[in-house]
Amino acid sequence: MNALIKTIEVLGIIAFALTGFYAARKKGMDLIGVYSLGMVTALGGGSLRDIILNRHPLFWIEHYEYAVLLLALSIASSLAAQDIFEKKSLVNIVLALDALGLGSFSASGASLADQMGCAMFISSLLGVTTGVFGGVMRDIVCNEIPYVFQRTELYATCSFFGAWAYLLTVRTSGSDVMAVIACIAVTFILRMLALRYKIRLPI
Repeated sequence: MNALIKTIEVLGIIAFALTGFYAARKKGMDLIGVYSLGMVTALGGGSLRDIILNRHPLFWIEHYEYAVLLLALSIASSLAAQDIFEKKSLVNIVLALDALGLGSFSASGASLADQMGCAMFISSLLGVTTGVFGGVMRDIVCNEIPYVFQRTELYATCSFFGAWAYLLTVRTSGSDVMAVIACIAVTFILRMLALRYKIRLPI
C-alpha cells in the first residue's frame, strides 16, 4: 500500500505543481516565485494533513525527491515562453490537471486517515483537506480569495464524494487499487461535469 500511496502522491504533486506554476507565471513571478508557489500548491494540503494526523516527518521531507522534482519542473516552466501561458487551450489543460490532482490527493488523504483508524467521516474530511488546501494557500499567496471558498463550480464537493468513493470501495472490495481508481474517477468526472455544465451548490 505504501508504494500505491507514493505513486498517487507523485501524480497529485505533479498535477498541482503545474497549476501553481501556471498561476505564478500569470502573475509574472520569477524562478523563486514559480518554485515557491509550485511547492505551496503541491505540498500544502498534504502537509496540513500530516500535521493534523501527527505524522512526522512530513511526507515531502521524508521523500525529499519531491522537492527536487518540483525544482526541475519549475525551472522548465520558467524557461517556457510567456505567451504559452496566455493560450486558452492551456487553461483547459490546467483545469484537467487540477481535477486529476484533486482526485489523487483526495485518495491519498482518505487512505492515510483510514489506515490510522480515523472514523470514515473524518477520513473523508482529511481527503478533502489534502485535496483542496494547497490551492487555498496558492490563492492566498497570490492575494486572491481562495477559489474553493467562492460561489463557483463544484470543487471541494467533488473531493468529498471522491473520498467517500475510496472509503466505500476499499471496504466492499478490499482492493486499495480499485478504491484509488474509484476516488480519482469520481472526483475527476464530477469536476469536469461541474465545469462543463456550471454546476454549483444551491446554497
